[in-house]
Amino acid sequence: QGQLAESGGGLVQAGDSLRLSCVAYIRAFSPVTMAWFRQAPGKEREFVAGINWVFGTKYKDSVEDRFTISRDNAENTLHLQMNNLKPEDTAVYYCASVKGTRIPARNTDYEDWGRGTQVTVSS
Repeated sequence: QGQLAESGGGLVQAGDSLRLSCVAYIRAFSPVTMAWFRQAPGKEREFVAGINWVFGTKYKDSVEDRFTISRDNAENTLHLQMNNLKPEDTAVYYCASVKGTRIPARNTDYEDWGRGTQVTVSS
């Protein structure tokens, strides 16, 4: 199994931007789907964005025009650029990975998880 480590979270105001990063310490980074999930207090963990060489990218509807997922294969790093943040984006953000070519939206479909990074957006 691989190891994932997120960074980049913080406390920002509505309208600000943040860039999350996830370093993937896994043997084979390329044929793997990488994704970001988030979990707010009292809510289920939800899919935010995913990336795969075959299918490209997929986003949660409410973030598609504000967030951008990208990966640097040379650095084994996944990023999530978050612009125009809103208070409802407040959550712990997790990096996840799964071998294969699909981009599943269910958290149970992912094999490896990071410990998360807190993002707090004040109004």
